[in-house]
Amino acid sequence: MNPSITATKPGAPRERQVSEFTALSRTVQDAGLMRRRHGYYWTRFVVLTALLGGLVSAVVLIGDSWWQLAVAAGFALVFGQVMFLGHDAAHRQIFASGKWNDWSSLVLANLYSGMSYGWWNHKHSRHHAKPNQVGYDPDINADVILFHTETLEAPRKGFPGWFAKRQGWLFFPLLLLEGINLHASGVKTVFGRGEVKRRPVEIAFVTLRLGGYLGLVFWFLPLGMAFAFLGVQLGLFGLYMGAVFAPNHKGMPIVPPNSKIDFLSRQVLMSRNVHGGRFTDWFMGGLNYQVEHHLFPSMARPHLRRVQPIVKEFCAARGIPYTETSLMASYGIVVRYLNKVGLAARDPFQCPLTAEYRSAR
Repeated sequence: MNPSITATKPGAPRERQVSEFTALSRTVQDAGLMRRRHGYYWTRFVVLTALLGGLVSAVVLIGDSWWQLAVAAGFALVFGQVMFLGHDAAHRQIFASGKWNDWSSLVLANLYSGMSYGWWNHKHSRHHAKPNQVGYDPDINADVILFHTETLEAPRKGFPGWFAKRQGWLFFPLLLLEGINLHASGVKTVFGRGEVKRRPVEIAFVTLRLGGYLGLVFWFLPLGMAFAFLGVQLGLFGLYMGAVFAPNHKGMPIVPPNSKIDFLSRQVLMSRNVHGGRFTDWFMGGLNYQVEHHLFPSMARPHLRRVQPIVKEFCAARGIPYTETSLMASYGIVVRYLNKVGLAARDPFQCPLTAEYRSAR
């Protein structure tokens, strides 16, 4: 056990945790785990660019054939990997220069994937600041799916009540629409009236990407096949994104809006890791190390696997619950949790979800 991260400092519990996390950060720095990995990221960028070029060529060469739906599935997978790379750039993992990271994210999100970097970055930054806290984390705001009942003013009845009761089972099928939602939210933001940094660049990149992509599909494919192509690509892309992001926090404790909690406890207690080896690392874009990513958001993706044992030892030494499970088990947790919330939405007094947070403390 590394003595540099186990010494307990005097003072109040929160002060000790801050001091101890500083020691953990120093240990991570000394191990070289915060250094850049330019070769890794440039290789991924070149490979993904080549794959997208190959898929575009496939659309042109295959022509009028239902094999195009396999190409659409390939686009969904590659666009997902592109977004993981854009996520890394947005967290300043790739370059030391903030400007280089910003432009990388703009190219990857807007030009390659047709979504708004500005919209996503604003939303994601709020999530990282206070994950699973009601009123602060936009990822748990009530929408079609209820993630908590903290702000529910009245029971859901009729069809909304019927849906809420089954929302856990319906969650993953609904993700087939998430691809459309992600694109629509980005377009609404960049063409809206709100503040958007580099708005002209975002508009130009999104317009070029969406216009060029739709032109490619509708020019080389018959009308019905073109719509089927877009349905498969957008549906699988949304399902892929949701299947990767849902296990990270859904089903973890919900933090009431007025609660104060230190950085260390907030990031560890509200996050769930997913184990499963190298394939899981690739499939989830490194986000299976969610605890480590939230503690060190600017850490290069390849180092997350290496820092995990250090973080687990750190948490174990201090009795901080560290949650980790398999991918399939995490999906079961998400479904059961959402059904539980849905039942509470029909009778808000039936299921006090905040007890989960209090017990986690």
